[in-house]
Amino acid sequence: MIKNTPAATLSVSDTQLAVRRKFLTSLLAGSGALVLAACGGGSDPANVDAVANRGRHGGGASNPRGASSPSGASSPAGASTPAAPSTPASTPSNTDGVLLDTSFGVKGDGTTNDRAALQRAIDGSIGQILLITGKSRIDSAGLDLRTNSHVRFASGASIKLLPHNTDTYEILRLADVSNVTLESPYLDGSKELNSAKSGEWGMGISINGATNCTITSPTTINCWGDGIYINNSDRQSSSYSKNITVNSHHATGCRRQGVSIISGSGITFNTPLWENIGGTQPGCGLDIEPNDNTAVFENIRIVSPTTNNCAGGGILIYFGFLPGPVNKTVSISITGHTDTGSPGGSFNVQGLHLNGYVVNGSITSANPVWKRAMSLEDWDKGGPTVTVTNARIG
Repeated sequence: MIKNTPAATLSVSDTQLAVRRKFLTSLLAGSGALVLAACGGGSDPANVDAVANRGRHGGGASNPRGASSPSGASSPAGASTPAAPSTPASTPSNTDGVLLDTSFGVKGDGTTNDRAALQRAIDGSIGQILLITGKSRIDSAGLDLRTNSHVRFASGASIKLLPHNTDTYEILRLADVSNVTLESPYLDGSKELNSAKSGEWGMGISINGATNCTITSPTTINCWGDGIYINNSDRQSSSYSKNITVNSHHATGCRRQGVSIISGSGITFNTPLWENIGGTQPGCGLDIEPNDNTAVFENIRIVSPTTNNCAGGGILIYFGFLPGPVNKTVSISITGHTDTGSPGGSFNVQGLHLNGYVVNGSITSANPVWKRAMSLEDWDKGGPTVTVTNARIG
C-alpha cells in the first residue's frame, strides 16, 4: 500500500522480494509528502546474516555469534584518502588548565607505540583537559576513555594504528562511561597495514552504553569496520547509549560503514560527511540496524548529512532483527540528506517482518537531495511509517 499526496508520486512494486540486498527501483518525482506505509513480503530474516552485528566487546570486540562470512562489497573506485595531519602539530602557547600528553611520556613521533603512555594520560587527566599534541602510533588493543574524560587533539595531532593482524579493534572506546568530551580526534585505522583477510569489526570510535557524550569534528579514516559504532552496553544488561552528540564527523576509506547505529536513545549527528565507504557489506555511509530485540531507536536525529561514493548506499535502515517479545516504538528523523552519488543507492529502508510482534513509530526524511530514488522493500504494513517530504532527485 502506498499513500501519497497529489503533489508527489511513488511507485513501489508489491512483488515479494527474495533477496535482502536486491534493491527495489522506486520512482520519485516532484515535491510534497510521501507516506510509505507498506511494501510487504520478502525473505525470512532468520536466513540472513546480521551484517551490522558488531559483536560483544569486553576489552575488544569478538566476532558476532552466528554471523556468516560476508561476501564483501568491492572497494569504491577512486576512493580517496585524506592528507595526513600536517607536521609539526601546533600546540597552544597557553596551556593553563590543560595537561599535555607529553607529560605522561607520550612521544608522538609517528613511530613509537604510545598506547600505554596515552592510556596513562587518559587515566591521569580525568576531570581536566588532555591535549594530544603529536602523531601517535598505537597497537590494536586501543584506548579506553573514562567517565569525565575530556580529550582535545591539537591541530595536526593524530592517532594511527601500527601494523596489525586483526579483524577486531577499537581505537577509542567509550564503554559504560558518561560525560565524555572529544574534540577534533583524528583516527587512522591503517587498513593498508592490516594483514587480516576477513572480518569487519575494526572501529575508529566505539560507543557502548555511554551517556551524555559529545564528539566534535572527529575524523575517522581507513577503518577495517566503521568510523563510529554505537550500541548497547556489553557489560550491563538493558543499558543502552543515551544522549550522544556528534558534530561534523568525517569518515572516509572505511571498509564497512561511516557510522553504524545498532541501538541508542537521543543520538544526534550534525552535518556529517561519509564518503568512499566500501570493502565489506553493507558498505554504507550510515547503517541503522539492530542486532536483536534489545535494541532501541528513540529520538535518532541525523541533521544535514552528506554521503558520497558509498558502495552499499548512502543511508540504510534495516530492521530485520528488531521484532521480538518486547514491543518497540522507533523515532528516526533525517533532515537535509544530500547524496552526491553512491553505487548502492541514496536511501534504502528494508527488512521488517513483524511475525506477530509489535514495532511501530516513524521514520522520516525531509528535504533530501538524492542522486538516486529511494528504495523501500520487505517492509511490513504494520510497522513504522516511512515519510519522505520535499525530495529532489538528480
